[in-house]
Amino acid sequence: MINLNDLTRRFLLNEGTKRPSISSYVQSILENLSIIKPRSAKERNSISMAGHQLKEIKKLTRKLEERVNLLEEQIKILEEGKTINENQKTSQ
Repeated sequence: MINLNDLTRRFLLNEGTKRPSISSYVQSILENLSIIKPRSAKERNSISMAGHQLKEIKKLTRKLEERVNLLEEQIKILEEGKTINENQKTSQ
């Protein structure tokens, strides 16, 4: 039987534990950069370069996340195959 009090307590305690992703941090920094008003051409170039570098980080992060997801799927498939092989060996 499910204890609703325990279920509610676990939900409330774990609700705030998920951390923001790298992409959300980068997006926040990009938004903050867009607010800054440069006073000189040097500052304008620095802010522009920082924005460009953050966009590159965002692209690379997206590629890394896709790669991690692919590898996690491959691990899952391998583990399923291992389980099937173990079950076949024990049934023989």
